[in-house]
Amino acid sequence: MATVLAVPDATRKGNQAYDLMRREIVACRLLPGTRFTEAEVMERFEIGKASCRIALQRLAQEGFVSSMPRHGYRVSPVTVKDVDEVFALRMELEPLAARGAAGRVNRAHLERLEQACRRKITVEMGNQIDFFLEANRGFHLAIAAAAGNGRLYRTLSGLLDEMTRLVALGFGVQGVRPNIENDHTAMIEHLVAGDADSAALVARRHVETFRDMTLEKVIASLRDTAVVAPVQPPMQAPMADGGEP
Repeated sequence: MATVLAVPDATRKGNQAYDLMRREIVACRLLPGTRFTEAEVMERFEIGKASCRIALQRLAQEGFVSSMPRHGYRVSPVTVKDVDEVFALRMELEPLAARGAAGRVNRAHLERLEQACRRKITVEMGNQIDFFLEANRGFHLAIAAAAGNGRLYRTLSGLLDEMTRLVALGFGVQGVRPNIENDHTAMIEHLVAGDADSAALVARRHVETFRDMTLEKVIASLRDTAVVAPVQPPMQAPMADGGEP
């Protein structure tokens, strides 16, 4: 039998601290631009120096934090350019996923996810946005999965992860919940009917509309929070208009 090697305690605790800090950063409970030291991380998570450095090294490798020599670390800033880039890619890939998924989706599954996106939850705003983002992510990835293109699915999954932080900054800091219109419902109807052209059109319009909503909220949050980087002017990209994350 193969011998199972135990994970060293420092590595296990470092990975746990990484998971917790990543969640805090993505949800913008640790705001972009926030500065902190190794000592603060060690105290907060009750870990030693080796575990702390494992967590921070992983976060730095993934671009969530950056090291400032002799001044600790900083949570990576969010800029308008980030919003532009994420949504520009989604606007190309979501219609492609919709075309591939037309006539191949599970209607009941999509309708359950759509209802979860709209559900009002009596908890504090940050948790409401967390629930919304998880349901919305599931809806869009279910369409990508139905399209049957593994690379498309993985790429969209990464983009939706990046979008989580943008939406949390924009809507969470502003204390409002994203307003979902009827694009998901229209997409379900077109996908079930096998109407690839209409499904792709709604998918693009949907992403364009949510981009505009998110951009407005992110700019407001960047102005309202003192710790974030200055706003960069948005990139120009060929786009139109439409509905939600």
